[in-house]
Amino acid sequence: MRFLLTFLIGMAALAAQAGPPQLLLDVARFRNIDKVQKGAEVEIYVTVPTQPLTYRQRAPRSFQSAATVTLDVLKADGTSAYHEVVTLKPPVLNDTTIAIKNPQSFLKRIYLPDGKYTLRGTVKDQYRSANGETTVEKPLVLEAPAGPFLSDVVLLARPAAKSGGDDNFARGGYRLTRAPGGTYGRGADNIFFYTELHNAPQGQPLRVHYHLTTPDGSAADADASLTPQSGRPTTIAGQMPLGPLPDGPFTLFIEVYGGPGNKKLLAGHRAIGQRASAEFAPGGAAVPR
Repeated sequence: MRFLLTFLIGMAALAAQAGPPQLLLDVARFRNIDKVQKGAEVEIYVTVPTQPLTYRQRAPRSFQSAATVTLDVLKADGTSAYHEVVTLKPPVLNDTTIAIKNPQSFLKRIYLPDGKYTLRGTVKDQYRSANGETTVEKPLVLEAPAGPFLSDVVLLARPAAKSGGDDNFARGGYRLTRAPGGTYGRGADNIFFYTELHNAPQGQPLRVHYHLTTPDGSAADADASLTPQSGRPTTIAGQMPLGPLPDGPFTLFIEVYGGPGNKKLLAGHRAIGQRASAEFAPGGAAVPR
Protein backbone atom coordinates (compact mmCIF):
# COMPACT_ATOMS: atom_id res chain seq x y z
CA MET A 1 0.00 0.00 0.00
CA ARG A 2 2.84 2.36 0.81
CA PHE A 3 4.50 1.65 -2.53
CA LEU A 4 1.23 2.25 -4.38
CA LEU A 5 0.68 5.58 -2.61
CA THR A 6 4.24 6.68 -3.37
CA PHE A 7 3.87 5.63 -6.99
CA LEU A 8 0.59 7.52 -7.44
CA ILE A 9 2.04 10.67 -5.86
CA GLY A 10 5.08 10.41 -8.13
CA MET A 11 2.92 9.94 -11.22
CA ALA A 12 0.70 12.88 -10.26
CA ALA A 13 3.72 15.14 -9.78
CA LEU A 14 5.16 13.99 -13.08
CA ALA A 15 1.90 14.65 -14.93
CA ALA A 16 1.68 18.12 -13.43
CA GLN A 17 5.19 18.98 -14.61
CA ALA A 18 4.93 17.39 -18.04
CA GLY A 19 5.05 19.74 -21.01
CA PRO A 20 5.39 19.01 -24.70
CA PRO A 21 8.57 17.17 -25.70
CA GLN A 22 11.52 19.31 -26.72
CA LEU A 23 13.84 19.02 -29.71
CA LEU A 24 17.14 20.76 -30.42
CA LEU A 25 18.53 20.71 -33.97
CA ASP A 26 22.14 21.84 -34.41
CA VAL A 27 23.12 21.92 -38.08
CA ALA A 28 26.66 22.32 -39.46
CA ARG A 29 27.45 22.62 -43.19
CA PHE A 30 30.79 21.48 -44.58
CA ARG A 31 31.97 21.19 -48.17
CA ASN A 32 32.15 17.73 -49.64
CA ILE A 33 35.71 17.36 -50.87
CA ASP A 34 34.82 14.27 -52.93
CA LYS A 35 35.30 15.36 -56.56
CA VAL A 36 32.78 12.80 -57.79
CA GLN A 37 29.99 13.55 -55.30
CA LYS A 38 29.98 17.35 -55.20
CA GLY A 39 27.90 19.43 -52.84
CA ALA A 40 27.87 19.62 -49.06
CA GLU A 41 28.19 17.41 -46.02
CA VAL A 42 25.46 18.30 -43.55
CA GLU A 43 25.82 17.25 -39.94
CA ILE A 44 22.57 17.19 -37.96
CA TYR A 45 23.09 16.91 -34.22
CA VAL A 46 19.79 16.07 -32.55
CA THR A 47 19.17 16.45 -28.82
CA VAL A 48 16.01 15.41 -26.98
CA PRO A 49 15.82 16.58 -23.35
CA THR A 50 14.29 13.69 -21.39
CA GLN A 51 12.92 15.87 -18.59
CA PRO A 52 9.55 16.52 -20.32
CA LEU A 53 9.11 12.90 -21.50
CA THR A 54 6.56 10.56 -19.94
CA TYR A 55 8.04 7.72 -17.87
CA ARG A 56 6.21 4.41 -17.77
CA GLN A 57 6.67 1.83 -15.03
CA ARG A 58 8.21 -1.39 -16.33
CA ALA A 59 8.73 -3.13 -12.97
CA PRO A 60 8.86 -2.14 -9.29
CA ARG A 61 11.25 0.83 -9.05
CA SER A 62 11.88 0.67 -12.79
CA PHE A 63 10.74 3.50 -15.09
CA GLN A 64 11.63 4.38 -18.65
CA SER A 65 10.64 6.90 -21.30
CA ALA A 66 10.71 6.50 -25.07
CA ALA A 67 10.57 8.86 -28.03
CA THR A 68 10.86 8.78 -31.80
CA VAL A 69 12.58 11.47 -33.84
CA THR A 70 11.64 11.88 -37.49
CA LEU A 71 14.12 13.80 -39.66
CA ASP A 72 13.17 15.14 -43.08
CA VAL A 73 15.08 17.29 -45.54
CA LEU A 74 12.74 18.79 -48.13
CA LYS A 75 13.80 20.28 -51.45
CA ALA A 76 12.57 23.69 -52.57
CA ASP A 77 9.73 22.00 -54.51
CA GLY A 78 8.58 20.10 -51.41
CA THR A 79 9.88 16.68 -52.45
CA SER A 80 11.96 14.62 -50.07
CA ALA A 81 15.76 14.63 -50.15
CA TYR A 82 16.21 12.66 -46.92
CA HIS A 83 13.98 10.84 -44.44
CA GLU A 84 14.77 8.79 -41.34
CA VAL A 85 13.08 7.78 -38.10
CA VAL A 86 15.20 7.18 -34.98
CA THR A 87 13.89 5.60 -31.76
CA LEU A 88 15.36 6.75 -28.45
CA LYS A 89 15.21 4.68 -25.27
CA PRO A 90 16.71 6.65 -22.36
CA PRO A 91 18.23 4.68 -19.47
CA VAL A 92 15.92 3.06 -16.94
CA LEU A 93 15.41 5.07 -13.73
CA ASN A 94 14.45 3.75 -10.33
CA ASP A 95 13.08 7.12 -9.24
CA THR A 96 11.23 9.49 -11.58
CA THR A 97 11.59 12.37 -9.12
CA ILE A 98 15.30 12.63 -9.96
CA ALA A 99 15.87 16.29 -10.81
CA ILE A 100 18.52 15.66 -13.48
CA LYS A 101 17.73 13.40 -16.41
CA ASN A 102 20.41 13.35 -19.10
CA PRO A 103 19.32 14.34 -22.63
CA GLN A 104 19.58 11.88 -25.49
CA SER A 105 21.59 12.96 -28.53
CA PHE A 106 22.66 11.52 -31.84
CA LEU A 107 24.42 12.73 -34.98
CA LYS A 108 23.56 12.17 -38.63
CA ARG A 109 25.88 13.08 -41.53
CA ILE A 110 24.22 13.33 -44.92
CA TYR A 111 25.40 14.41 -48.37
CA LEU A 112 23.32 16.81 -50.46
CA PRO A 113 23.78 18.75 -53.70
CA ASP A 114 23.94 22.53 -53.39
CA GLY A 115 20.55 24.19 -53.22
CA LYS A 116 17.83 25.39 -50.87
CA TYR A 117 16.18 22.97 -48.45
CA THR A 118 14.07 22.83 -45.31
CA LEU A 119 15.17 20.66 -42.39
CA ARG A 120 12.24 19.35 -40.36
CA GLY A 121 12.53 17.42 -37.11
CA THR A 122 9.62 15.94 -35.17
CA VAL A 123 9.89 14.35 -31.73
CA LYS A 124 7.04 12.21 -30.44
CA ASP A 125 6.62 11.00 -26.86
CA GLN A 126 5.80 7.31 -27.21
CA TYR A 127 3.86 7.18 -23.94
CA ARG A 128 1.67 10.24 -24.37
CA SER A 129 -1.06 10.96 -26.90
CA ALA A 130 -2.13 14.50 -25.92
CA ASN A 131 0.46 17.27 -26.27
CA GLY A 132 3.06 14.64 -27.01
CA GLU A 133 4.60 15.88 -30.27
CA THR A 134 6.80 18.83 -31.27
CA THR A 135 8.05 19.85 -34.72
CA VAL A 136 11.00 22.15 -35.46
CA GLU A 137 11.92 23.50 -38.90
CA LYS A 138 15.06 25.25 -40.12
CA PRO A 139 15.97 26.66 -43.55
CA LEU A 140 19.06 25.04 -45.05
CA VAL A 141 21.01 26.75 -47.84
CA LEU A 142 23.97 24.90 -49.35
CA GLU A 143 26.38 26.77 -51.59
CA ALA A 144 30.11 27.21 -52.18
CA PRO A 145 31.25 30.85 -51.96
CA ALA A 146 33.96 32.02 -54.34
CA GLY A 147 37.39 32.52 -52.80
CA PRO A 148 38.43 31.64 -49.23
CA PHE A 149 35.59 30.80 -46.84
CA LEU A 150 34.94 29.16 -43.49
CA SER A 151 32.52 26.32 -42.93
CA ASP A 152 29.97 26.60 -40.14
CA VAL A 153 31.48 27.00 -36.68
CA VAL A 154 30.64 24.06 -34.40
CA LEU A 155 30.46 24.75 -30.66
CA LEU A 156 31.87 21.87 -28.61
CA ALA A 157 31.31 20.67 -25.05
CA ARG A 158 34.99 19.73 -24.65
CA PRO A 159 38.22 20.31 -26.59
CA ALA A 160 38.53 18.80 -30.04
CA ALA A 161 40.62 15.66 -29.49
CA LYS A 162 43.10 14.29 -32.02
CA SER A 163 41.67 11.10 -33.48
CA GLY A 164 42.40 8.70 -36.28
CA GLY A 165 38.90 7.26 -36.17
CA ASP A 166 36.49 7.28 -39.09
CA ASP A 167 32.91 7.78 -37.93
CA ASN A 168 30.32 10.56 -37.68
CA PHE A 169 32.02 12.11 -34.66
CA ALA A 170 35.40 12.41 -36.40
CA ARG A 171 36.24 15.31 -38.69
CA GLY A 172 39.52 16.76 -39.89
CA GLY A 173 41.50 14.36 -37.71
CA TYR A 174 39.60 15.37 -34.55
CA ARG A 175 36.87 13.79 -32.47
CA LEU A 176 34.20 16.40 -31.81
CA THR A 177 31.79 16.42 -28.87
CA ARG A 178 29.07 18.95 -29.57
CA ALA A 179 27.47 21.27 -27.05
CA PRO A 180 23.70 20.66 -27.51
CA GLY A 181 22.01 23.89 -28.49
CA GLY A 182 25.35 25.68 -28.06
CA THR A 183 24.61 25.82 -24.33
CA TYR A 184 27.34 25.88 -21.66
CA GLY A 185 25.95 25.05 -18.24
CA ARG A 186 27.12 24.76 -14.68
CA GLY A 187 30.89 24.36 -14.32
CA ALA A 188 31.76 25.35 -17.89
CA ASP A 189 34.67 27.80 -17.88
CA ASN A 190 35.52 27.70 -21.59
CA ILE A 191 33.84 27.38 -24.95
CA PHE A 192 35.40 25.07 -27.53
CA PHE A 193 34.95 25.26 -31.28
CA TYR A 194 35.84 23.79 -34.66
CA THR A 195 35.62 25.02 -38.25
CA GLU A 196 37.36 24.52 -41.60
CA LEU A 197 39.00 27.05 -43.92
CA HIS A 198 38.67 26.43 -47.67
CA ASN A 199 40.54 27.89 -50.65
CA ALA A 200 43.17 29.55 -48.47
CA PRO A 201 46.17 31.15 -50.21
CA GLN A 202 49.19 28.87 -50.07
CA GLY A 203 52.73 29.65 -49.00
CA GLN A 204 52.02 32.22 -46.30
CA PRO A 205 51.00 32.04 -42.64
CA LEU A 206 47.65 33.62 -41.82
CA ARG A 207 46.28 35.30 -38.71
CA VAL A 208 43.10 34.05 -37.05
CA HIS A 209 41.21 36.45 -34.81
CA TYR A 210 38.63 35.27 -32.26
CA HIS A 211 36.10 37.70 -30.83
CA LEU A 212 33.63 36.68 -28.13
CA THR A 213 30.90 39.16 -27.24
CA THR A 214 27.56 39.45 -25.43
CA PRO A 215 24.62 41.88 -25.88
CA ASP A 216 25.67 43.97 -22.87
CA GLY A 217 29.03 44.77 -24.49
CA SER A 218 31.22 42.30 -22.60
CA ALA A 219 33.92 40.92 -24.88
CA ALA A 220 37.10 38.87 -25.13
CA ASP A 221 39.61 38.63 -27.99
CA ALA A 222 42.45 36.33 -29.00
CA ASP A 223 44.73 35.78 -32.00
CA ALA A 224 46.48 32.73 -33.42
CA SER A 225 48.62 31.93 -36.44
CA LEU A 226 47.57 29.46 -39.10
CA THR A 227 49.42 27.69 -41.89
CA PRO A 228 47.05 26.51 -44.64
CA GLN A 229 47.14 22.87 -45.65
CA SER A 230 47.71 22.10 -49.30
CA GLY A 231 44.96 20.39 -51.24
CA ARG A 232 42.55 20.03 -48.32
CA PRO A 233 40.54 22.15 -45.89
CA THR A 234 42.54 23.71 -43.08
CA THR A 235 41.12 22.82 -39.68
CA ILE A 236 40.72 25.48 -37.00
CA ALA A 237 40.10 24.17 -33.49
CA GLY A 238 40.46 26.15 -30.29
CA GLN A 239 38.90 27.48 -27.12
CA MET A 240 38.05 30.76 -25.41
CA PRO A 241 37.56 31.35 -21.68
CA LEU A 242 34.08 32.44 -20.66
CA GLY A 243 35.65 34.38 -17.79
CA PRO A 244 33.37 37.10 -16.45
CA LEU A 245 30.92 36.97 -19.36
CA PRO A 246 27.34 37.10 -18.01
CA ASP A 247 24.69 34.43 -18.45
CA GLY A 248 22.67 34.65 -21.63
CA PRO A 249 23.48 34.59 -25.35
CA PHE A 250 26.95 35.16 -26.74
CA THR A 251 28.41 35.38 -30.23
CA LEU A 252 31.76 33.95 -31.30
CA PHE A 253 33.30 35.55 -34.40
CA ILE A 254 36.17 33.80 -36.20
CA GLU A 255 38.03 35.86 -38.81
CA VAL A 256 40.99 34.91 -40.99
CA TYR A 257 43.38 37.62 -42.21
CA GLY A 258 46.10 37.49 -44.85
CA GLY A 259 47.91 39.76 -47.28
CA PRO A 260 50.59 42.30 -46.28
CA GLY A 261 50.88 42.33 -42.51
CA ASN A 262 47.93 39.91 -42.28
CA LYS A 263 45.51 42.84 -42.32
CA LYS A 264 43.22 41.80 -45.19
CA LEU A 265 40.06 39.95 -44.16
CA LEU A 266 39.90 36.72 -46.16
CA ALA A 267 37.04 34.87 -44.48
CA GLY A 268 34.81 35.04 -41.44
CA HIS A 269 31.99 33.21 -39.73
CA ARG A 270 30.12 33.32 -36.45
CA ALA A 271 28.36 31.02 -34.01
CA ILE A 272 25.75 31.93 -31.41
CA GLY A 273 25.70 30.13 -28.07
CA GLN A 274 24.26 30.43 -24.60
CA ARG A 275 25.77 30.54 -21.14
CA ALA A 276 23.53 29.19 -18.36
CA SER A 277 25.76 28.77 -15.33
CA ALA A 278 22.90 27.72 -13.02
CA GLU A 279 21.73 24.88 -15.27
CA PHE A 280 23.00 21.37 -15.91
CA ALA A 281 24.02 21.02 -19.57
CA PRO A 282 25.98 17.82 -20.17
CA GLY A 283 27.73 17.14 -23.47
CA GLY A 284 28.16 13.95 -25.40
CA ALA A 285 25.97 11.75 -27.51
CA ALA A 286 24.24 8.46 -26.81
CA VAL A 287 23.97 5.79 -29.46
CA PRO A 288 20.38 5.73 -30.82
CA ARG A 289 18.48 2.42 -30.66
